[in-house]
Amino acid sequence: MSRSQLSWVKSRAEALWMKRLHAGAEENRGLVVRDELAHTYGDVCRCDSRAASPESPAAFRSDHSCEDGTHCTRPRITTWEAGWNVTNAIQGIFVLGLPYALLQSGYMGLLLLVLAALICSYTGKILVSCLYEEDENGRSVRVRRTYEDIATACCRHICPYIGGKVVNATQVVELLMTCILYLVVSSNLMCHSLFFLPLTPAACSAITFLILVPCMLIRDLRVVSRLSLFCSLAQFLVTFIVIGYCLRQSPQWASRRLSAVVVDFDGFQVAVGVIIFSYTSQIYLPTLEESMTDRLDFNSMIDWTHALACILKTAFSVVAFLTWGEETKEVITDNLPTALRMVVNLCLLAKALLSYPLPFYAAAEILQTGVLKLNPSTEGSERWTLLLRGSLLLLTLIMALYVPHFSLLMGLTGSVTGAAMTLLLPALFHLQLKWTQLDVSRRVLDLLILLLGCFCSVSGVICSIKGMITAFEDK
Repeated sequence: MSRSQLSWVKSRAEALWMKRLHAGAEENRGLVVRDELAHTYGDVCRCDSRAASPESPAAFRSDHSCEDGTHCTRPRITTWEAGWNVTNAIQGIFVLGLPYALLQSGYMGLLLLVLAALICSYTGKILVSCLYEEDENGRSVRVRRTYEDIATACCRHICPYIGGKVVNATQVVELLMTCILYLVVSSNLMCHSLFFLPLTPAACSAITFLILVPCMLIRDLRVVSRLSLFCSLAQFLVTFIVIGYCLRQSPQWASRRLSAVVVDFDGFQVAVGVIIFSYTSQIYLPTLEESMTDRLDFNSMIDWTHALACILKTAFSVVAFLTWGEETKEVITDNLPTALRMVVNLCLLAKALLSYPLPFYAAAEILQTGVLKLNPSTEGSERWTLLLRGSLLLLTLIMALYVPHFSLLMGLTGSVTGAAMTLLLPALFHLQLKWTQLDVSRRVLDLLILLLGCFCSVSGVICSIKGMITAFEDK
């Protein structure tokens, strides 16, 4: 056999090795041809495939035009609007349970509040980095559009059609359960806030449903961003009202002490879940980053939103615990005086109603583009879109009305989908797609986060199942 034939056999063997044991030769080399990637992953908007990643300013075009001079017509949002969306996701109603989580976890809870912010900020950034690959000129090119595309790229040599579908199903379940939670909370808050009106729980649910019907007509992420702005303002108002009341009670803080040693392990596990899931926003990040006017600001936006959330959550949790100590209730607003509680509940009602559109919009978009493959330009697509969104809205109402032990079911679903989408999958995908580009410390960090995600999922499932068994036995 000649030398040229031996060289050919060697090159073919190396190519086959890379193809079978890695996510793809082009990802592992970190060097890809732009046209091939665009064809492989089916980028819809050519301009998006050339937009810069947060780590590659050299590839950015300030006029958002493609190299061939065309412009992308997809609606854009500013960095501040994207930040408000993320703030809306991580400053949710979960914040009201943080003082109780601090009671359960002691000094470790303070450390967890900071670590959770750092970890979730990091996983958000590495998830978005998986949307990009380097072209032949060493510039980062956006070759994937969604969480589903990332999963498909990682699994295409093992189960090419399963990875994306599993991620899509997980996202839809997580988002719909979040919508149902907002409906339940809105109905309960309306009943408690408007106690002077003869409204039954079913009537409150019907009123809430009618208020949310316009969500079917939302077609632009900018509308969701503006709603998120008002939602975040309502959240800040609630936070500052509670903190202001607690500061007035500061003379009695001397008698309150955090526990240095965690005694209740089950309670500590619940606290870990509450704290970590209060920072989750990864499901929305690919869509938000794609819609940003300046994607170079994405990493800084993630950093300042999580830093702000960490400061507010820590201050809120500490002053609330110091005010009520061992009497801290699972929802901190239950500790407030009656008159102040009604004001806070009205603010929370507004927040819950304004929070609903973001997960609803994201779930509808995933089903439209990722599952049903609806093309907005085809005839009759508008009718099918309205039918889909109306069905989703009605489904969330029915689930909110009739699912028994919803809080336990929500905890079980959140433990499986929340930890997976926030911790486990981002770290796993980053390791597989960027392995050759990572140094040892980054690989170790990703592996630790991967193990943490597995622990949170398993422990959360065990605690939720135990709670469901206890609830049914008591019934």
